[in-house]
Amino acid sequence: MTDAFAPPPPPQEVTDEHRFPCDNCGADFRFSPEQNLLVCDHCGNNSEMVADGPWGGTAIKELDFQDAINNLLPLQEMEETRVSTCPNCAAQVEFDPNTHASECPFCATPVVTDTGTHRHIKPKGLLPFSLDEEAARDAMTEWLGKLWFAPNGLQEYARKGRKLEGIYVPYWTFDAETETDYTGQRGTVYYETRTVTRDGKTETERVQKIRWRSVSGRVARFFDDVLVMASHALPKRFTEALEPWDLAAMEPYRPEFLAGFRAEAYTVDLDEGFHDARAQMDRVIERDIKFDIGGDRQRISSADTRVWDVTFKHVLLPVWMAAYKYRGKSYRFVVNGRTGRVRGERPWSAWKIATAVVLGLIVAGGVGYLIAMNQ
Repeated sequence: MTDAFAPPPPPQEVTDEHRFPCDNCGADFRFSPEQNLLVCDHCGNNSEMVADGPWGGTAIKELDFQDAINNLLPLQEMEETRVSTCPNCAAQVEFDPNTHASECPFCATPVVTDTGTHRHIKPKGLLPFSLDEEAARDAMTEWLGKLWFAPNGLQEYARKGRKLEGIYVPYWTFDAETETDYTGQRGTVYYETRTVTRDGKTETERVQKIRWRSVSGRVARFFDDVLVMASHALPKRFTEALEPWDLAAMEPYRPEFLAGFRAEAYTVDLDEGFHDARAQMDRVIERDIKFDIGGDRQRISSADTRVWDVTFKHVLLPVWMAAYKYRGKSYRFVVNGRTGRVRGERPWSAWKIATAVVLGLIVAGGVGYLIAMNQ
């Protein structure tokens, strides 16, 4: 997908900034979540994270939304990376030059590596992995153990037969000032007593009624870090199940954090992402209006929202993932790389369900027989 707000890219070399050779043996370092260091699995050497360079500092810079939409972002905010594009789910994952054939980490479809380039806005922040693969696998195994009616073969394959892959998934965050003028009605509940006749008997009953009064007002809210998934590779039910994310712990982007991991390129453009963010904002504003109206019931007749000072960031969030095929269909596990929350797809075992139904009928029949005998 072409970024509508990106200027035509100038000729440039696409570099691999996420590889860090060990200064002892020359093998690639990887970022170790448990040690918060760059470690070399070949010789055991390690290196501290470097905070200087173009990604240094402690502040995470926000970018102006209108500048991006109007193609006015400075060129230094843009970059181009090599990606592998999945022909099935269209995920674009950064190319690993050491790998020449692979599977899509999102759907297990075979892909050809280095299938193109992706020009995009640079990430400004990320949440580093805090769980290593072993901890993520433990979380997944515990989750699998709670599944009812899953085929035994699938459980064994998913537990032991596949390596989890650490992937940084792209998100947009949006900040904005908002102010909303509204009109509506405040409802006050009251009760009236009335006499009714039922089956020849006269009774009194309380009837609830609502007295409505027209109201108007204004609410204001500053939205900070409204989070929007910037990819279609994972369904929303997956990504929403991994929340909440501890965004307060976000680090300024440094490529060292990606050493040994992969990163997905965003495929949701900035304007589409802001459309989703506005939908989230509108839901919060609606709650604000109802709270401002007060009373027992609320009706909103109109809401006119002004939005200004919109800023955004491209950020990366950590996910451990296993995609596998079972009887010709793809299934996925995803694990929040910070908290260990798990979400996954699973088939159902027909014979387990049938066995449970038969056993249930036998138990119900036995209970019915005992009741009949006691009577």
